[in-house]
Amino acid sequence: MSWNQILANFQTFKLADLADVLIIAAVIYLLLGFINRTRAGQLAKGFMLIMGFYIVAGVLKMRTVLWLLNNILSVGVLSLVIVFQPEIRRALEKMGQTDQWAAKLFHNRHNDPSLRGRWRSAIIAICDAAERLSENRTGALIVLERRTNLSEIVRTGTPVNSEVNPEVLGTIFYEGTPLHDGAVVIQAGMIKAAGCVLPLSNNLDFGKDMGTRHRAALGIAENSDAIAIVVSEETGIISVAKNGVLIRHFDRQALYTRLLDDVLPKEQAPAKSKQNPAEDTWTKLKKLFNPPPETEEHAEEKGEEATAE
Repeated sequence: MSWNQILANFQTFKLADLADVLIIAAVIYLLLGFINRTRAGQLAKGFMLIMGFYIVAGVLKMRTVLWLLNNILSVGVLSLVIVFQPEIRRALEKMGQTDQWAAKLFHNRHNDPSLRGRWRSAIIAICDAAERLSENRTGALIVLERRTNLSEIVRTGTPVNSEVNPEVLGTIFYEGTPLHDGAVVIQAGMIKAAGCVLPLSNNLDFGKDMGTRHRAALGIAENSDAIAIVVSEETGIISVAKNGVLIRHFDRQALYTRLLDDVLPKEQAPAKSKQNPAEDTWTKLKKLFNPPPETEEHAEEKGEEATAE
């Protein structure tokens, strides 16, 4: 392609073409970031290695290798969908969280003051209960719903519809009760259900001191944006699972701070009135050269000062 043809292409370049390029660049950037943040990174590298072999085989005209790779790639798309199914599902769920965009245009239930109050009370009760359960070495699994709807998980348990307090949580997870082996789901600052069944994580990097509760907590954190709190029955260690990551060794204060930051709906700051800088400067000049009129008290004070002199 000559320089004249390149310049001719730029002359016909439109705003829609620029938007087209930016969208493709953003998709590639997000895709690479998504691969790096998930366990699909190694699988993606293996797929890219196969594609490299395919290109080299095409250049060198290796017919047998090309035949083999063609048969592999013919079902490659379906294989990728099956292998990356958890990651694809999680990405589509995040894309489907339309209430994040609607909150900018319409009133969102997450900004309801009564909801903030319920969540604050629930967080305090959860932290108190976690501390007591940790001291008594009682296993517990508490899931806090955020934006991803957990109705499917709730249906696997027993409806409770109760306020969150340490006594109720302690009773649910007391060893021997029918619901102590399942998870408690908290929705809008209320205990929605108990004894719920969670999806288990396939992560192999699990310590020997972590059991099914930790795997279930990580599983729900991988498949939704919910936050799961785990109290180990063997060690009493408090752990938190969020965004597919399990963080351990929380005390009450650290757990309280984390839940306030991640769960409590953010309070909208009052809109500040915009003031014209030119009007502001003009107001200051008027005050400087035109002082306010004296009041009767100021006049009397000045008269007394003159008499004293």
